[in-house]
Order: sequence, then structure tokens, then C-alpha cells
Amino acid sequence: MELSSNLPEQQQTLDPRKHGRTLQVDFSWKRFKALITEKGDSDSRPLYIVDFKAFKPHLVFKSGADGSTIGTGTLHTVSINADCELRGKPIKLEAMKRFKTEYSHLSQAYSDTDEPVPLRWTSGCGFKTWDFICVDSQESPVAKFSANIWATKKIGNIEFLGPKANSEALREEIMVTGLTLFYCMVLRMNNIFSLFGAIFSKPGHHEKEA
Repeated sequence: MELSSNLPEQQQTLDPRKHGRTLQVDFSWKRFKALITEKGDSDSRPLYIVDFKAFKPHLVFKSGADGSTIGTGTLHTVSINADCELRGKPIKLEAMKRFKTEYSHLSQAYSDTDEPVPLRWTSGCGFKTWDFICVDSQESPVAKFSANIWATKKIGNIEFLGPKANSEALREEIMVTGLTLFYCMVLRMNNIFSLFGAIFSKPGHHEKEA
């Protein structure tokens, strides 16, 4: 079963001048948490902390400043979709393909109006890294989460791209959806029930309704 698709062509021509911030995701086995900091700033205190839990919600995203919960991520044993919540608002990560990594979510942070706009996630896997690319409806890159496949501590980096690369609201949305998607795909690759979930799923159902 193929769980990755080719990365969009735009990844090959990303303009470094359009890059915003880059966050680094490090896992702490002692705390069983992920600490998210500014990449390249060794003295930076965690901006966000991710708690991993056995029960729903499986990922809890907290502010590094005051410990308040800003979002959650929930995985499913059978369904290949995932559910997020950000600042009290639900976000559904819906599979667009049964056996390839292509997901979509509706983004309020990326929209210039009161109506959310769709953002699409694809991925590509090399020997060392597993890249998740988020693009808008024009196929312009919005963010890239590069996960280290073999890492036990340094999970990866999240780069923010495009005109809203420095938006704090979009940064939180991408962090929550991107990490939830990553662990959703890890679960799919190691869970036989997800195969049946893929077979009986209805890819792109909410997008058709919209």
C-alpha cells in the first residue's frame, strides 16, 4: 500500500526570500512531550509543548509561556481521517485519496474573508526525511514539515512560506494540523485496521459538500 505521493512541483522552486519562521520540534523521552522552539536559537524557551496521550485527544498542544491549551489532535483506529481543535474551533483533516498521503483541511487563518479556504497536504518520503507540504488552492506552498524518519529526539522542522509566513494564527494552525497529520500517517503505516478504513472511506467527502 502506497501512503505517499509525489511532492508538488513548487517544492523544487521555493523562494528562500519568502520564508518566514522555522520551528524545531524536539521530543523529550523523559517528559514524553515534544518541545517546539525557534530553530537556530539554542537559548530559546519552548514556544509550544505537545503532550502525547494514549486516550483521546492523543495530542495536546500547549503554550510554552503559560501552559494553556491552544489545540488538540485526535487519531482514529479505523478511520483514516483525523480531528483537530484550535482555540475551541474544530478542524477536520480529511483524506483525499485512499492509499496516498493527500489530505485537506479548511483554514480560517489563511482566508482573507469570513469564509475558510481549503489547504491541501501532500508528502514525499526519502531515506532520511518524510516531507509534508501544505499548499493553497493555487498550489502555492504555505508550509513544509520535514520529519526525520530515524530520529528519536529531533523530530523535524516546520517552515512557513508565502505571504502569510509570519502570521501567528496560521503558525498555530499549521503546527496543530501538520503534527496531527504526521502521527496519523505513522498510525496508518502500523495499524492493520487503517487498511480497512481506507477501503471503506469516502475521500474528499466534505470538499464535495462545500
